[in-house]
Amino acid sequence: MKLPTFADIESAARQIAGAAHHTPVATSHSVNARTGGDIFFKCENLQRAGAFKFRGAYNALSRLSPDERRRGVVAFSSGNHAQAIALAGRMLDIPRVIVMPTDAPAVKRRATEGYGGELVLYDRDREDREAIGRRLASERGLTLIPPYDHPHIVAGAGTAALELMQDVRGLDLLLVPCGGGGLLGGSALAAHACSPRCRVIGIEPAAGDDATRSFRSKELETVHNPQTVADGARTPSLGAITFPLMLQYVSGMATVDDATLLGSMFYLWERLKLVVEPTGALAAAAALEGLVPVAGKRVGVILSGGNVDMSQVSTWTRQP
Repeated sequence: MKLPTFADIESAARQIAGAAHHTPVATSHSVNARTGGDIFFKCENLQRAGAFKFRGAYNALSRLSPDERRRGVVAFSSGNHAQAIALAGRMLDIPRVIVMPTDAPAVKRRATEGYGGELVLYDRDREDREAIGRRLASERGLTLIPPYDHPHIVAGAGTAALELMQDVRGLDLLLVPCGGGGLLGGSALAAHACSPRCRVIGIEPAAGDDATRSFRSKELETVHNPQTVADGARTPSLGAITFPLMLQYVSGMATVDDATLLGSMFYLWERLKLVVEPTGALAAAAALEGLVPVAGKRVGVILSGGNVDMSQVSTWTRQP
């Protein structure tokens, strides 16, 4: 499979202009004092549909042929890709079927339905979402749009880092949440082209450390249904596109346990007034808790999403 290039990210930026938000960059004296670095938060929690995923979804759907648009698409996702495909499809008048797990956050399921997506629910423990997606694509003539391992999805995701590097010059580090690696791969590709001296570090939940192990072993590692509050990063492995991008452009990986992640997420809520979901706070947690050294550095941090299931907050505050 052909890997996306920086030219594809530039093309994606043009493709989504006027549809996706150019999200703001936030700073905080409190964060800088706490970390000793100059931290710049790229607020993809303020993106359409509440996450960076809209960038790739709109980029991919808007490039479909007239016949593919007429027949529609199918996607599988725990939430943010689902919402993004549902919204982008509504904007482009493309029918869309979304395969979601029964335990997906209620807020993400409601939003996907609200954007007009047709839901097909599955049991995460017993069924394979990719197999369901492929079957629906075959039976109904739909185009399958996976959540991360797709060149247009990766290129679209990379536009977030491209914007950040256009808005903030001279970054030493870029910290990026990692699930399936679409955002990480696209961000690292953009950073390499825009600022080759900037090191890109991927951050994933400790319970789902397949990408970290893959980075170290240089072989594709997997994890089965990891139990973590970072629902957007409960992916089994990197993909055929995202794994080689990580090996080529990413400088390092780190993990964050759930308790640390939640503490950092609530800190962002309370001190910066930014509503970020657990997955969206992965990179911020690495900076705030010193899991990646940031003192004396200019550091970009991507806040990847803000679709918080408020019904879970009381459960999260009771965690040790």
